[in-house]
Amino acid sequence: MTVAVVTDSTAYLPPLPIAASPAARLNVVPLAVVVNGVPGLETVDVDSATVADALNARRVAVTTSRPSPEAFSQVYRELLDSGADSVLSVHLSARLSGTYDAAVLAAEEFGDRVAVIDTQSTGMGLGFPALAAAEAAAAGGSLAQVRQAAVDAAARTTTLFYVDTLEFLRRGGRIGAAAALLGTALSVKPILHTTDQGVVVREKVRTAGRALARLVDIAVEVSGDGDVDVAVHHLAAPDRADALLTTLKERLGERLRAAYLTEVGAVVGAHVGPGMVAVVVHRAAAAA
Repeated sequence: MTVAVVTDSTAYLPPLPIAASPAARLNVVPLAVVVNGVPGLETVDVDSATVADALNARRVAVTTSRPSPEAFSQVYRELLDSGADSVLSVHLSARLSGTYDAAVLAAEEFGDRVAVIDTQSTGMGLGFPALAAAEAAAAGGSLAQVRQAAVDAAARTTTLFYVDTLEFLRRGGRIGAAAALLGTALSVKPILHTTDQGVVVREKVRTAGRALARLVDIAVEVSGDGDVDVAVHHLAAPDRADALLTTLKERLGERLRAAYLTEVGAVVGAHVGPGMVAVVVHRAAAAA
């Protein structure tokens, strides 16, 4: 049985040896970004720098939108017509985007040959489950087994992030106005995480320096005692991200199996703003 795996452009996967990796099975559907009235596709037409510049300009409007159900239908149909027996579609949180809903609508056309899951995250919080699904598919797993691999990986993944301001999340409706106002009024530097409820404030710290230090502490805490993979994301903050990853490597030591560093794309960037840094912790599965 051949299972094809689909994900979306907000996975922000690091550069991988695609030809020699299960990631070759990943088929990526891009989300859309509109910058000052000009539409484009993430990773295709609009990059991180364009969005960061637009957000810094403040008077330039930036919005995002999901792929259409028709876009997903076309991808599913092409994969099935090309020899796949079934398709698993792995996507960012339904609390953050309509992408999951669009994929579900498209999947209805294909019955039980297409399954869709919500990872309740984004960035490598989506990327790690998508890669787990690709690995299971490469190993010859059934659709049920590939789906379970993604679900299990998502359950072992925690996404934490810091933003300089909650204003961009508030504008996009990704965090409540009351939480955003509280952060602004008290000059709080928030540490946030993604849950089944969307973006939630995990802790509030008074300064950016303390927030970044605490971000590392929490990442180490959620890592537990076993081996982990870690991804660090940023938007227009490479030095901050480099320092964060260096500290994580020192703190995690030999338990760190793999570490990735990537800049988020235009879609997530539009909602978090320049200066954002994130840590995604993926805990290894327990030995059988």
